[in-house]
This record gives sequence, C-alpha cells and structure tokens, in this order.
Amino acid sequence: MPLVFTTSYVEDSRALFAQYKSLAERAVAQVSDEQLFAAIDPEANSIAIVMKHMAGNMLSRWTDFLTSDGEKPTRDRDREFENPPATRAALLALWESAWAVLFSALEPLTDADLARTVTIRGEAHSAMQAINRQVAHYSMHIGQIVLLAKHFAGAHWRTLSVARGASAEFNRKVAAGETSQR
Repeated sequence: MPLVFTTSYVEDSRALFAQYKSLAERAVAQVSDEQLFAAIDPEANSIAIVMKHMAGNMLSRWTDFLTSDGEKPTRDRDREFENPPATRAALLALWESAWAVLFSALEPLTDADLARTVTIRGEAHSAMQAINRQVAHYSMHIGQIVLLAKHFAGAHWRTLSVARGASAEFNRKVAAGETSQR
C-alpha cells in the first residue's frame, strides 16, 4: 500500500487496519487448508485460532463502539481459542464479517470523536486510545499469522514486503518513481 499523506487520525487508522488485514490475507493465501489449522506445538495457536480470536475481539470491540462497553457480555473469549470454523471458507466468512463491523464503526467517525469516552472492560479510554489499543492488538496477532504462514510455506513463501537482499534495488526504484514505498 502506498503511503498517503494525511493529517486525519481516523483516516490513517482506517488505512492501517486495511493494510494489516491485507497483510494477513496475503499470508493466509500461501498456506494449505491443513496448514491453516495446524499448530506448531500443543501450546501454540493455529492461524485459524488466531483469526477466530481476532474476529471475536473485533465483533466485541467494534459493535456499538461509542455507546457500549467493548467487552460485550455475549463474548466468550476463552472459546475463541477452541474449535475454529471447520473450513477455510467458513473461517474467512467469519473474518470478513468481523472486519466489516470494524470498518462500519470507523466509517462515521471524525477526528472530533477521538476525545469521546469508550469503555473496555469497564475502563475508560478516549476513542483514540481504544483505536490505538486495537491497532496494537491486531498488528501483534497479524505478525503471528505471518510468522506461522511463512513457517508452513517454507521455500514456497512469497515475501509480503521487500525481499531479503533486494533493499538497494527497491530503494533505487522508489527514487526513480518506478514503485511506491511500503
């Protein structure tokens, strides 16, 4: 995603969420269905479990973002780490529905809303703090997804950024206007 200069925190947040979503999806596309549901050890989460947890978090945090506690009484966080949807299609449908809730919550926000109070587990946050909390949380989990996908893809992995050993060529292309920065 090319960098777009903005002075709007809300606009920048939307772009960051979209960038992280794309990063995870490009990683997930590189693994088989079996790998999507595999854990590297008994205490580790599979990619599917991480995605299910993120979806549960998004549905809780972003539903009625400005008007109800971000930890909904209907959320069962512990179950998010068990029994992911049985198929890639079902998992991706859950993933998409959760991201749709996030983007629907962000869409009407303006920078004037950033000082509004949002509660998460009864703790007051400014809307900006709540957004920052979720950007940090999701980026951490998306890093896990990328790491696991790269592990499983092995030699077939296609880099999601500048390839190892290709920084000088990439920088030359950016300077020449042949590509955008990442």
